[in-house]
Amino acid sequence: MVNLLVRPGIFDVGLFPSANPRHSQALLRGDGKMLTTFALTVTLLVLFYLAVSVKVVRQGYQYTIERFGRFTEVARPGLNFYPAFFYSVGRKINMMEQVVDIPGQEIITKDNAMVSVDGVVFFQVLDAAKAAYEVSELYVAIMQLATTNLRTVMGSMDLDETLSKRDEINARLLSVVDHATNAWGIKITRVELKDIRPPADIVNAMGRQMKAEREKRALILESEGLRASEILKAEGQKQSQILEAEGRREAAFRDAEAREREAEAEAKATQMVSEAIASGNAQAINYFVAQKYVEAVSQFASSPNAKTILFPVEATQLIGTLGGIGALAKEALGDGPTPPAPPAPPRRGPFDRGQA
Repeated sequence: MVNLLVRPGIFDVGLFPSANPRHSQALLRGDGKMLTTFALTVTLLVLFYLAVSVKVVRQGYQYTIERFGRFTEVARPGLNFYPAFFYSVGRKINMMEQVVDIPGQEIITKDNAMVSVDGVVFFQVLDAAKAAYEVSELYVAIMQLATTNLRTVMGSMDLDETLSKRDEINARLLSVVDHATNAWGIKITRVELKDIRPPADIVNAMGRQMKAEREKRALILESEGLRASEILKAEGQKQSQILEAEGRREAAFRDAEAREREAEAEAKATQMVSEAIASGNAQAINYFVAQKYVEAVSQFASSPNAKTILFPVEATQLIGTLGGIGALAKEALGDGPTPPAPPAPPRRGPFDRGQA
C-alpha cells in the first residue's frame, strides 16, 4: 500500500490534483482574490461601522444618547463617538429660544363680556434630558398650559382691566406657566398677548365713550384757558393799578416836597423881609408887597376864563399904597413919620388924547 502511494504514475493520472503545478497556481490565484475581497469587505464594514458610530451634533442642539433603549447621557455640539448597535440617538433637542403660538380663543371676563384673545409664548430648553423624557409633546403641552392659564387669568378681570392691564396679564401668565414647566427642564422667557378684540357693540360703545371723554377734556381745557386768561388779565390790571398808585404816591410825595420847599423859601423870604423891616428898611416891605401883587396879577392873567384884564387902580395909587405901608412900618418901629413922596404926574393912556 505504501508502494501504491508513492508510485509516480499515481500523481500523473490526477488522483491528487494539487500535485499539478498549474492547478496549484490557479488555486493560489483564486485564494488571493478571495482574501482581497474579504479584506476589502471587512474594511468597508469597519469604515461603515465607524461612520455610523460617529455622531455630529450641530450648534444649538443636544442629542440624548440611549444604550439599548435606556438613556445614558447627552451629546454636546461637535463630534461624538458612540459604538453603533450599542448606542443610539434618542431625541434631538433644540436648545435655542423658541416660540409657541397661542391660538385665538373666546374668553368671558369677570363682567360677562366676551373677548377674543391670542398670544405667543417664548421658551428655551435648559435640560435636554428632562425636555425629552419628562413630557411627551413639549410644544403641545406648552400651548395647552398657556391657553388654560390665559383663560383663568383673564376670567378673573373685568373688560376694562383686560384692555388696560395687558402688562399685568403678561406678567401673571409668565409666572404661572414658568412655574408649571420647571419640571420639564425649560424656561419660559416671555409671554405676550398679540391681540384683544372685544365685540363690535362694545367697540362702538367704547368709541362713543372716548369721544365724550375727549370733548369733556376739551371743554375743561378751554375753561381752564379762559380762567388762566382772566387771572392773567386781573393780575395785569392789579399790577397796573399798583404801579399807578405808586406813581400817584410818588407824585404826591414830590408835590408835597415841592410845597415844603416852597413854604420854606416863602418863610425864609418872609423872615428876611421881617428882618429888613426890623432894621428900618422900608424898601424891603415895599418890594415884598409889590412882588405879591405882581404874582397875583400874573395868576389872574393866566386863568383860562380871563379874557380881559382890568386894573382898577393906577400905578401911582400902588406906589402911594406902598409908601403908606412903609410909613406904618416905620411908626411901628418907633421912627418919626416920614413925609410922603410927592405924587407922580399921571400917565396918559391912548384914550386920554381927546381930553387933552
